[in-house]
Amino acid sequence: MTKLKILQIGPLTPEFNARLAEAYDVHPLWIEADVAAFLANHGSAFNAVVTTARFGCNASVIDALPNLQVVCSFGVGYDAIDVASTRKRAIPVSNTPDVLNECVADLAFGLILDVTRRLSEADRFVRAGNWERGNFPLGMQVHGKRLGIVGLGRIGKAVARRAAGFNMQIGYHNRKPDSSVDHFYAPSAVELARWANILVLTCVGGPQTQNLISTQELEALGPTGLLVNVSRGTVVDEKALVAALQNKSIGGAGLDVYLGEPHVPAELKAMPNVVLLPHIASATIETRRAMEQMVLDNLAAFFDKGVVLNAVE
Repeated sequence: MTKLKILQIGPLTPEFNARLAEAYDVHPLWIEADVAAFLANHGSAFNAVVTTARFGCNASVIDALPNLQVVCSFGVGYDAIDVASTRKRAIPVSNTPDVLNECVADLAFGLILDVTRRLSEADRFVRAGNWERGNFPLGMQVHGKRLGIVGLGRIGKAVARRAAGFNMQIGYHNRKPDSSVDHFYAPSAVELARWANILVLTCVGGPQTQNLISTQELEALGPTGLLVNVSRGTVVDEKALVAALQNKSIGGAGLDVYLGEPHVPAELKAMPNVVLLPHIASATIETRRAMEQMVLDNLAAFFDKGVVLNAVE
C-alpha cells in the first residue's frame, strides 16, 4: 500500500521523526537548499504538512502544495501558520493544546520566583566567589503580591492556580471578562500593569497582540514592577522593553520568548536583572512526548475520518 506523502517543515525528536516516517512517506523540507525550487517541482505530491509553532507554514508554501489536505502543528501557537490561506481552501489546521498547560505554567511561575528572589543572579554571585566578599542584595517577596495575567486562558488559569498557593492577589486582562473567575478584571493591558507588581504574559501571539506590551504598559508597571513572558516574543515591543530596563522604568524581567529567536538582543544579555531562557516552557520529556503523540493522532484522525481532533478555528 502506498503511503500518504507528508512534507515536514521542521525537525522534532529523532523518535518522533522515526514514528512519522514509519506511518507516512515523509520528506524533510529543511534539507533542501532551494525550498522554492523543490516545491515548484514536487509540491503537488504532498497531502499533508507537519510543522511546529516555531517553523509554521507560510502562504508561499501553502500555495505551492495544490493537493494539500491538512496542516498538523506541534505546539499551541499557530501565528506562524497562514490560516487565511488554509481557510480559503478549507484546509484544516490542528495544534496541540491542553497537554502543555501545566508545564508552561510551572515554568512561568519558576520565572516569577527567579526574577523576584533573584535566583539566577544569586547563583552567579556564588560561582564568582563574591559571597566571601559580602552578602547578596535583597530580593522581593512573592507572597501576597499582585499578579497581573495578560491572557487568562488555559495556561493563564494554570498560573493563577499556582499564584493562589502563594496567597497572591490575581488580576487579568482579556478582551472581555471571564464569568468563571472572580479575579480582578482590567479592561486594558495598561490598567492591569498599573495595578500589578508582576505582569505575566500568557496570551496568544499574532497580529491581534503584536506589541501589546510597549512603553505605556511598561511605564505603568513601574520601577519595581517585573515582566514575565512565556507567550510570544511579538507580544512585547522589544526595543521598548530594552529601553525600560535601561532607564529603570521597570525592575526586571523573566523571558522565555523573543522577537527574533534564537537571537536575543545583546542589551538583554548584559542585564543582571533579566532572566533569559531559550524558549523551553513546554520542554519536558513528558510534555513533549504527549505533544508529539497528539500530532500523530491528529494526522491519523484526519486520514481516517476526515476531521482533526484539535482544530485551531
